[in-house]
Amino acid sequence: MIRVLCLLIGYVCGLFQTSYLYGKIKGIDIRNYGSGNAGTTNTLRVLGTKAGLIVFAGDVLKCILAVTAARILFAQNHPDMAYLYLLYAGAGAILGHNFPFYLHFRGGKGIAATAGLILSFHPWFIPMGVILFFGAFLTTHFVSLGSLLVYAGFMIELVILGQKGVFGMEQPALLELYAVGAFLTAMAYWKHRENIKRLLSGTERRTYLFKKNEEAVK
Repeated sequence: MIRVLCLLIGYVCGLFQTSYLYGKIKGIDIRNYGSGNAGTTNTLRVLGTKAGLIVFAGDVLKCILAVTAARILFAQNHPDMAYLYLLYAGAGAILGHNFPFYLHFRGGKGIAATAGLILSFHPWFIPMGVILFFGAFLTTHFVSLGSLLVYAGFMIELVILGQKGVFGMEQPALLELYAVGAFLTAMAYWKHRENIKRLLSGTERRTYLFKKNEEAVK
């Protein structure tokens, strides 16, 4: 029951579709421009760096809010299951971001929300996430590559830390934790399947923070 509640709390938080709402303030539906994705990267390309950073902050914060709520409501009273509940809450927020029911399940790809999960789940995940994403992005300007590397690193680190006893969980609970992490990783790679094709073919779009990008509102 607690798992379901954590998922629901996360999903409700994830429904705050920052890019869509910001786009509406600017008089557009962000899903009708650029890549059609309701996320940070498309917002940055279409509406500029300021808009992209605002959307990124909103999507990060909604996942942090979900994980924090799960920590306060459930994790503190169940230390042996704490990180599993936190991951369920983060997963719910990412699902809410990716598949918002009121937008006919057309959301984003969940990477900014995943950044919120990494920031609020366990501090040991932060350095690896920062190194992998910015190392890839600053050298190639491929957001997709950085995002995919972050998920690969997150999954690997989740298993290593779990087996080392960092989460204080028994093996059955750890296996469930890994299963949730694997689901999120698989979903991220599936959401990025077109990006992966373009990366392999050398046609992936590059993204710049302080230079004009390829997409813009006419």
